[in-house]
Amino acid sequence: MPHDIPLPLTSCGLRYPDYKKTTGGYSTHYIVHFETILVFKRRREKGVEPIFEKHGVIEKDYFTHFRLSSYQFPLHFHRAYEFIYVNDGKLSVRVDEREYEATSGDMVIIFPNQLHEFRTIGHSLITVILFAPEWVSDFYTDYKGFVPADNILKTKTEPDPESLETKYARKSFLYGVCAELIRRMPFTEVQYSPQTKILYKILLFVEVNHSSDCTLKVMSQQLQYDYCYLSKLFVRLMKMSFTDYLNRYRISQACYLLKNSSQTIGEVASQCGFNNLRSFHRNFRVITRQSPTEYRTSRN
Repeated sequence: MPHDIPLPLTSCGLRYPDYKKTTGGYSTHYIVHFETILVFKRRREKGVEPIFEKHGVIEKDYFTHFRLSSYQFPLHFHRAYEFIYVNDGKLSVRVDEREYEATSGDMVIIFPNQLHEFRTIGHSLITVILFAPEWVSDFYTDYKGFVPADNILKTKTEPDPESLETKYARKSFLYGVCAELIRRMPFTEVQYSPQTKILYKILLFVEVNHSSDCTLKVMSQQLQYDYCYLSKLFVRLMKMSFTDYLNRYRISQACYLLKNSSQTIGEVASQCGFNNLRSFHRNFRVITRQSPTEYRTSRN
């Protein structure tokens, strides 16, 4: 059985909709960062407003689920486990260095701190389940520092996270998936190169700073690496420039806000780091092949 080997880096997080917790008329969304938790407090009348608060790491009872239709999100990582079940359609998924095509009935299993991204092929409907490692503490301890050799688990039953109303039901479901994973898959030891560790730092920087002055020059100064070295390293590992990745990340955030808030397009652009509305419209159309207005009013 795998030994307890520490992972090389801590985690970052991202925005996720529909976290089932309400307090005082607010719907509260937690987004976990390295040393920061970003809290969305959504007034029912006024849309979404991001607020940064110091918080440390992900809460031990963190468990959330939601559905996404024809969505995509660029490369990222976080401390939580993530299950992505494809209810319908097709997804292109990258986990670390492996590429997968997930279809209806497939469940993508992502371990803490695994780099991953996904995009829709044609159309897709997916169920995403995110949870803190403490929900499966025995499994997490036994397999910490290891990842599945294959991140796709074919399942016969569509998960119904809405029915998991108690902690016992949740643990039963989660441990059941873990048991099936152990039964079917070999595991490999996590081994990250020094260059990959630098990439983690870059992605974390984007996660925390994408809405403000997020440039390679500023980042190179903060991370204390040579600008040219970081630029070439990023292109080699990501197959795109830093600017292209940042624009895709910002547009992914904008897509969520356009669908889940009442903010104007100008407010969304500004919140996602675009100071120039023309630049926002141009990048949005290049990446989504729609205008922001068309995207907001579309069925998906």
